[in-house]
Amino acid sequence: MKLQSNQATKQSLKKNSYIYKVYRLFKLFWTYNLPRWSILFIDTLICVFALSIAFLLRFNFDAIPPADAANLPYDYIVVICVRFFSFFISKTYKGVVRYTSSRDAVRIFNVVALGSFAIFLLNIIFRYSFLHAYFIPNSVIIIDGLLCMFLLISSRLAVKALYLEIKNPDKEKSNVIIYGAGEAGIITKNTLERDAALKYKVIGFVDDNEKKRGRSLEGIFIYETVELSNLIKKENIDLIIISTQKISAQRKSEVADICLAQNIKLLTVPPFKKWINGELSFNQMKGINIEELLERDPIKLNNDAISKQLNQKIVLITGAAGSIGSELARQCLKFNPKKIYLLDQAESPLHELELEFSDMIDKKIFEVVIGDVRNKERMENVFKSFKPQILFHAAAYKHVPMMENNPSESILTNVLGTKICADLSNNYSVERFVFVSTDKAVNPTNVMGASKRIAEIYIQSLGKQSHTKFITTRFGNVLGSNGSVIPRFKKQIEQGGPLTVTHPDITRFFMTIPEASQLVIEAACMGKGGEIFLFDMGKSVKIIDLARKMIKLSGLTEGRDITIAYTGLRPGEKLFEELLADNENSLPTHHPQILVGKIREYNYEEVSKIINELIISFKTQNNIVIVQRMKDLVPEYKSNNSVFEKLD
Repeated sequence: MKLQSNQATKQSLKKNSYIYKVYRLFKLFWTYNLPRWSILFIDTLICVFALSIAFLLRFNFDAIPPADAANLPYDYIVVICVRFFSFFISKTYKGVVRYTSSRDAVRIFNVVALGSFAIFLLNIIFRYSFLHAYFIPNSVIIIDGLLCMFLLISSRLAVKALYLEIKNPDKEKSNVIIYGAGEAGIITKNTLERDAALKYKVIGFVDDNEKKRGRSLEGIFIYETVELSNLIKKENIDLIIISTQKISAQRKSEVADICLAQNIKLLTVPPFKKWINGELSFNQMKGINIEELLERDPIKLNNDAISKQLNQKIVLITGAAGSIGSELARQCLKFNPKKIYLLDQAESPLHELELEFSDMIDKKIFEVVIGDVRNKERMENVFKSFKPQILFHAAAYKHVPMMENNPSESILTNVLGTKICADLSNNYSVERFVFVSTDKAVNPTNVMGASKRIAEIYIQSLGKQSHTKFITTRFGNVLGSNGSVIPRFKKQIEQGGPLTVTHPDITRFFMTIPEASQLVIEAACMGKGGEIFLFDMGKSVKIIDLARKMIKLSGLTEGRDITIAYTGLRPGEKLFEELLADNENSLPTHHPQILVGKIREYNYEEVSKIINELIISFKTQNNIVIVQRMKDLVPEYKSNNSVFEKLD
């Protein structure tokens, strides 16, 4: 009988006082927890019933032999007393029946098993002391124990199922598919069932493991991943939950694309270490974000080689408060450096990084340093005082439109700052100088890219006459870095739009911050000096597609809830980016995601003279003069959508 709480139902039930009393009893049961003593009493009655059935099964429902029949009163007294006290001591009756979990089932199993063992011991004691015979057949003890376990657990599960059905009838529930038919999938399913405030029904599991195909898990069928799209349409699915952490980045992206195409909500289960008190709750499941869809499979690092290079070494990181610099510091800490010096001129971000590290590690391992890479005296004091052995140079101005409007500042930081650090590394015998460059240095179309290319040329030419190993790394855009397109889109979505895209055909390469930092460290270890390492950036992504995905992930509809506006290419901006110039090629390395570029070499004396003249031109504050000298040094630098096009 389906219980209803509206007034009309109550009036109809009152016509039959017996039915109304039953209704009130059930309503009381679902509204309030039964007294604990009543649960203990019911469990004891179940044990009496189980023992009775055990005797009937033992003797095939025939008459019990006289000897065993004479002992029946003692059998019931001993067995029921043991069961009662085992329940009382273990507190199994204190659990809320409607929220029975697998832990409760295991607990009951253990308590009943220990109780049966106690009865078995008493049986032996009686055999060799009082009765000189078993007071209860051992076979009855075994059957009784199994029946007790089954009845106690199944009765609780039946009550739980009835409660959930009454609270949330199937027709009011949203249909759910759980991706991952493993332990995490079972926990996710139980989490949905445990929280009565939720109205979700698990329709099926989806898993890539062929061995699980066609099987069921806790009564729920397991489907192949290829069936997901049809299953969504057939079963009218409202939600998909990715429970497993072992899913590949490519597969996660495929599942997300299916959900976005069919307007299905997608949630992910956080890693176990983030569960509160080791238990998963529905509120911890979060929607997928765009960064996860652009991720690739985890990088396999040569940890032995990296550890050999960084173990007990003094490391200096410039630009340490930035996205790449701070992550380089986090990654380096894993390899037991002697000391890490974190240098940046940005006071507040550097302070935040110091607080983060202070909460994680011993403060003796790291030290923050306020300093400007453009200040030679300050940097020389840093090198003289700290004597770094490995330097990661990540300090730079990186925003294309800002540098296009301020070429002199680009020269001062990206060229002079790099030159100062490189010269000091040479003078103070730094073992390795690792320069973090950009794909915008390839066939540059803007001041920022050209300034980074000039810095590459300088350290590469200096490296030919230095004991320091100068190594350059190039990669594209980094997901989530300050000023990148994704944080900007997120902010625009929060403000209601529009999302601004410069051009409908513009594409970019993307890499996560940890991925980029790990590859920088790997490249630093394999470098012999003078190389420019290129990172496998995967497939380029159309920015318009990125914007549309972010809109869908936010639960909005383009054109109805939010719009996309095209603003035109910014000064110096490319439609497509590349990692190698036209006259350059690359060779593979032992790492599948790192290539080494075959770059044309420059004479140090010639390069040094031109770069010094370029730096001196800063004093003129004449942008035309500055950019012209940049173009003289980098012939492939052709301005695009910029006032400096007239110089080409």
